Amino acid sequence: MRLPHIAPTADPDLALRLSAAINNKTKPLGSLGALERLASRLGLIQRTVAPTIEQPAILVFAGDHGVVAEGVSAYPQDVTWQMVENFLAQGAAINVFARQNGIDLHVVDAGVNHEFGVRAGLVDRKVARGTRNFAREPAMTPEQCAAALEHGAALAADLPGNVVGFGEMGIGNTTAAAALMHKLTGLPVADCVGAGTGLSPDGVLHKQRVIEAAVRHHAGVDDPLAVLAAFGGFEIAMMAGAMLKAAALRKVLLIDGFIVTSALLAAARIEPAILDYCVFAHCSDESGHRRMLDALGAEPLLHLNLRLGEGTGAALALPLLHAAANFLNEMATFESASVSEKSA
Repeated sequence: MRLPHIAPTADPDLALRLSAAINNKTKPLGSLGALERLASRLGLIQRTVAPTIEQPAILVFAGDHGVVAEGVSAYPQDVTWQMVENFLAQGAAINVFARQNGIDLHVVDAGVNHEFGVRAGLVDRKVARGTRNFAREPAMTPEQCAAALEHGAALAADLPGNVVGFGEMGIGNTTAAAALMHKLTGLPVADCVGAGTGLSPDGVLHKQRVIEAAVRHHAGVDDPLAVLAAFGGFEIAMMAGAMLKAAALRKVLLIDGFIVTSALLAAARIEPAILDYCVFAHCSDESGHRRMLDALGAEPLLHLNLRLGEGTGAALALPLLHAAANFLNEMATFESASVSEKSA
C-alpha cells in the first residue's frame, strides 16, 4: 500500500507571527503557559494566526487479540464485544464525555471476535475476528495489516472536521502495545509492561515473560510495518492508518492513552513529521505510558490518573483546545484594550 506523505508544519515566519499575536494579548508574557504553546501548534497545523476547532470527532476502534490465550488479561475476551454494545447503547464513559463536549463519536469494529450484524452507530471495517496469537505466530499477515491501515486512512479522510481524537477497546491490547513499545523504542520489556485492566503483580510478571518470549520468537523483525503486523492489533493498525491520513490532511490529532500512543509510535516510525500534528491529551496511569511519551518528546496536557482508554482522555482535553484557539482569536490586545504594557 502507498502510505500518505506528511509535510512538517515548520514555518519560521508564521511561528514569529503567532508568537507576536500571543505575546500582544493582555497578559504577562508566558502567563498562559501550555495554552500558549498549544495555540501556536494549532496555528502552525492550520497555517493561520486564527486557528479554529471545527466539528471535532473521536474514532474508537475495537479489536480482539489472539495473545489473550496466554492469560495476559484479567478480563475475558467477551468484554471487548460487550463494551462495544455499551458504546452503542450510549452507556460508556466516552459516550458521556463526548456528549458533554460536543464531539462526534464513531465506533469502529476493526476486528472484534463477534458478529454484530448491521447496527446503527457501528462502522464495520472488520479485517478478521481478532488477530492471531503473536506468542506463536505474527498477529497479522502483511495483507491484513495493510487492509487495516487503508481502512483507517479512509475513515479519517471522510471526517468533515479539523480535529480527530482516537480511542480504542480490545481485551489484550495493552500486551500488544507494550510489545510494540519495546520493539520500537528499544526500552526493556519490564519498562513497557503494566497492569492493564487490573493484573496482579504476578500477572504483570507473566505478561512480561510472554512478551519477552514472543520477541525472541520474532527475532529479526525490525521494520516498523513488520513490527506492527507481528505484534499489533487490528484496532492499533487501523488507528495508525487514520492518524497518518489525518495528519496528511493537516488535521489536529488528539492522542489518548497508552494503546493509542503505541499506534502513534508506529505511525511516527513510518512518518516522523506526524508528531507536528499531535496534541497529547494526558499521561495515563498505565505503566510505561510516561516512558513512551518521553520517547516521542511529548508534553501531555493533563495528568488525571486515568487508565480507562476509549478515548476518554482525549474527550476531556478537548476544552483546552477550544481555550487555546479562543484566547488567540478573542482576547484583547494591549492596544485594543488601552492597557499599558510592562515597563522596560
